[in-house]
Amino acid sequence: MFSNSTGNCTHSAQPPLSRARGVLKSFYHARTGKVIASCCLVFVVMIAAAPCFAQLSVSAQLRTRSELRDGQGTPSVADTVPAFFTSQRTRVSIGFTGYRFKLYSVIQDVRVWGQDASTVNRVTTSGQSTLMLHEAWGEISLLDTANHVNQFTLKVGRQELNYDDARLVGNLDWLQQARRHDAVLLKFENKDIVAHAGAAFNQNEERKSNTIYNGVPTGYSAGTNGIGTMYKSMQFLYAARKFKASTLSFLFFKDDFSKFHADNSNPQQPKPVYESGVWSRFTTGAHFTGALTKRINASADAFYQGGSYREGTSLNEYFFSFAAMYTQSKHFSIGPGVDLTSGNNGSDPSKKYQRFDPLYGTPHKFWGYMDYFYAADGFGPNGLLDLYLKTRFTPTEKSYITFDVHQFSLPNAVTDEQGNVMNKSLGIEFDLVGSFALTKIVSIEGGYSFMHMSSTMLNPQVKNVADAGRGAQWAWLMINIKPSFSFDKSPGK
Repeated sequence: MFSNSTGNCTHSAQPPLSRARGVLKSFYHARTGKVIASCCLVFVVMIAAAPCFAQLSVSAQLRTRSELRDGQGTPSVADTVPAFFTSQRTRVSIGFTGYRFKLYSVIQDVRVWGQDASTVNRVTTSGQSTLMLHEAWGEISLLDTANHVNQFTLKVGRQELNYDDARLVGNLDWLQQARRHDAVLLKFENKDIVAHAGAAFNQNEERKSNTIYNGVPTGYSAGTNGIGTMYKSMQFLYAARKFKASTLSFLFFKDDFSKFHADNSNPQQPKPVYESGVWSRFTTGAHFTGALTKRINASADAFYQGGSYREGTSLNEYFFSFAAMYTQSKHFSIGPGVDLTSGNNGSDPSKKYQRFDPLYGTPHKFWGYMDYFYAADGFGPNGLLDLYLKTRFTPTEKSYITFDVHQFSLPNAVTDEQGNVMNKSLGIEFDLVGSFALTKIVSIEGGYSFMHMSSTMLNPQVKNVADAGRGAQWAWLMINIKPSFSFDKSPGK
C-alpha cells in the first residue's frame, strides 16, 4: 500500500544515519560491502531530506549452500567422482517509499567458493565487477484512490514476477541467482479482486535502426524446458478472485521469439542468424487452491499451450495437475498428487512438438528436488507423468521436516535402439528436507535425495547417458542469514 499522508514532518529522536549504520556494519566486510554500504547511506540522506512521509527499508541476505552431487540433474557415468562445492548468494535490498511512489533495488553477488583468486593485482589485472542488479524498479500510484480501491499502480523496471504457486511464473528463488524480468506491470487490486497486465520488449543494445534481437544474451538463460533462449517480447494478463476459503485465478501468457535461419558455413557448428519478425507462443489456463474441508486443502491446474515454438513449429500442448493435503494434526500433514505434462510421441516420430514447457516458473519446487525434469538438464521431449506423496512434520514453530516420494514415468512410450517399445517408468525419487530457524534472522536447512532410475531414463530419447549407474544421490546444507531494518519518517515522529 502507498501512504497518502501529507504535511510537515519531524525527525525521529535517533538520527537515521546512526540507526542505519548499525545494520550496515555487519555487512560491510562482505566482498561487496563498501559499494553496497555507500548506496545505503545515499538512501539515508534522501530520507533525511524528505519533506513529507517517507519510509526507508534495508535488508540483506547471505546464503551459502554446500552440495554433494552424485548424479544430480542427470545420471552419472560409471566410476564418476561425485562433485562437492559451496555456492554463495550475497544480497542487499533497499526500498524507499514516499507519497504515491516506491523505489526498490536488489544488488546481488553470486559465486562459488574458490572461483576467484584470494586477491587480485589491480596493476596487472583489469578490475572485474561480479555485482549484478537483480531488481531495480519504481512503482507509482496512478490515482489517489485510498478510499476507493486498494491498489492501482504502474510498476516499471527490473523485477521478479510471482503468481499463484510459482509453477509457471515465479522468481526461482532456489537458484542462487534467481530469475527476474525487465518489464512494465499494471496492477489493480481491490478487496477480493486482483488484475495484472504486464509486458516486456528486449533489445541487446541501443541502436540507430532495426529491432533484431539475439535471444541468447549474457547471464543465466530464462528458459526452463531446454528452450535455451530469451523471449524478444512478452505480454500477459493475470486475474484472480478470492473467496472465503479458496482462490481461483486465470493466466494468459504470450512470449515472442526472434525468427532466425541457420548459417551453415560451418556444418559442424551451425549458428543462428537472427532476422526481423517473431514466432509467438501462448499459454493460457486456470489455477485453483483452497480448503475442501476443515482438514483437507487442495490445488488444481489446467493449462493449454499453442502458437509456435521458437523455431516456428506449431504447438499443441497441455498440462494438468491435482494435489491434496490432509492435516492430521497441527504437527503432521500428508497428501497425494499427480502432474501430467504432454509430450511428443516417442514411438511415433510423425507427432512432434506436443511437449509442454512450464514457462518461467520454479520447477525445483514440483518435479523432484534432484532437478531431473524441466530444469537446467534436459530430459527429452516426451512429457512427464509424476505421481507423488508428500508429508510434512512440524515438531515446533521453528522447525519442520518434509519427506516426499515421486514416481516418474512417460505419458508416451519410447523405443530403444532396436525399435522395441520400452517401459514407460523412469524411476522413483525420495526427498528428505529439514529446516530449523535459529533466530528470526538465521535459519539452517538441509536435505538428502535419492533416485533409483530405470533403463528408460538412460534412453537416447530421454537422458541419453550410456553406461550410467541406476542410482543417484544428492545432499546439501544451506545457511541463510537475513537481517532487515526500516526507518519511518511521518508526521508526529
